[in-house]
Amino acid sequence: MDLYYLPAHELHRLLVRREVSAVEICRAVFERIAAVEETVRSYLTLDRDGALARAAAVDRELRAGGELAPLAGIPFGIKDNICTRGLVTTCASKMLHNFVPPYDATVVERLNAQKAVLIGKTNMDEFAMGSSTEHSAYFATRNPWDPNRVPGGSSGGSAAAVAAGTAICALGSDTGGSIRQPAALCGVVGMKPTYGLVSRYGLVAFASSLDQIGPITRDFTDCALVLNAISGHDARDSTSAPGEAVDYTSFLVDDVRGLRIGLPREYLDSGLDEGVRQIVKEAAAVLEARGACLEEVTLPHTAYALPAYYLIAPAEASSNLARYDGVRYGYRMPDQDNVIDMTRATRRRGFGAEVKRRIMLGTYALSAGYYDAYYLKALRVRTLIRRDFEQAFEKFDLLLAPTTPEPAFPIGDKTEDPIKMYLSDVFTLAVNLAGLPAVSLPGGFLNGLPVGIQLIGKPFAEGTLLRAGYTFQQSTDHHRRRPPLGGGGVSR
Repeated sequence: MDLYYLPAHELHRLLVRREVSAVEICRAVFERIAAVEETVRSYLTLDRDGALARAAAVDRELRAGGELAPLAGIPFGIKDNICTRGLVTTCASKMLHNFVPPYDATVVERLNAQKAVLIGKTNMDEFAMGSSTEHSAYFATRNPWDPNRVPGGSSGGSAAAVAAGTAICALGSDTGGSIRQPAALCGVVGMKPTYGLVSRYGLVAFASSLDQIGPITRDFTDCALVLNAISGHDARDSTSAPGEAVDYTSFLVDDVRGLRIGLPREYLDSGLDEGVRQIVKEAAAVLEARGACLEEVTLPHTAYALPAYYLIAPAEASSNLARYDGVRYGYRMPDQDNVIDMTRATRRRGFGAEVKRRIMLGTYALSAGYYDAYYLKALRVRTLIRRDFEQAFEKFDLLLAPTTPEPAFPIGDKTEDPIKMYLSDVFTLAVNLAGLPAVSLPGGFLNGLPVGIQLIGKPFAEGTLLRAGYTFQQSTDHHRRRPPLGGGGVSR
């Protein structure tokens, strides 16, 4: 097996046994990047020298007899809206093309504490606004399973890197499905944690009441290890939830007997590809055969999640992106007569079309005379959606649903129709509105393309998601399949 395709927990065992070095793992990943990155294009920035230096430090510690943390020496990709000290963080936007943060995000600090190896910053839709990673200001990332198709978004670079073997694990952010949707389209595991479980300090804000950082991995063991590393209270984030540390690996139990799982009727109705529907039903049958109790449930306000989201998220984006004025940092349009013209020209040139679209939509929804009619009404709908989930979880431990309406679509297929693009996240948006945890995992394949299934849990029930997902993976081999990419590498 190629080193770059082994999960983190297997690489950790090899490191502890001295069967491989951290530098060997790091070099294997960079060789893989050299072989396939021109096709996949997952990374905006690579830090080969820094990564090899960090890997060498892990090897020195190992030779000295030190005890390795579970993620020590493991190559990571970090989405480019998560601040990294001394390494450019662009949010895939011209507006921040030269921004080098003076500090690390909390999640990066916590990975550094485990001596994980940051290898680079992954491509994304500009300011995390998109569902295909086609809205990057620099280039589109391609799906490793079919380079003519999208990897999903906005964390498409992170998901494609893990799927392609150019990162062992990665971090993404999820505002309306931006971890789960690309994870589904690339055939990997992507978890959106409960709002507040993982610190947002150092995450460049899109929609502050919806954003959440989470892991993208190959299997549930790695997902639990990364969640262990990045979760927990952070006093620098006012929305960070208090609570004791949890060892999420303790939930990796191959047993779902007695687990009550609801199948939301609204998620399986019209608009869903028939092949995807069949894969969801097959996944339900697998869990039922392992002892889970499955039953249909209704979430009556599901149809309103998309319009509510596309009022709330752009409204918050309008507020958050007002800071990009060309004065303090980031891009500035030169040779302007006054500060008003400079700010207008800077934003006109610095922001891409999709970001401008959402800023205008959000500004309109917040403007005098329209606030009550649009934004306030969307907040009320958000409450109804949250109550739907609360009522469902009075009876069920988890909900099982598709992650996306269809497998990965061709590049360019939806860029001219924003509504078609927005519908790519129709099954993920409600989870963010309700602040719930959810995970997408490989559920099967349709015409050679991966299809993700989604498990949704109660607040702070990440352990239950891990238990169910781990059991499913012990009963299937979808997560072990690899995309038909060429390129060599270091094997073992």
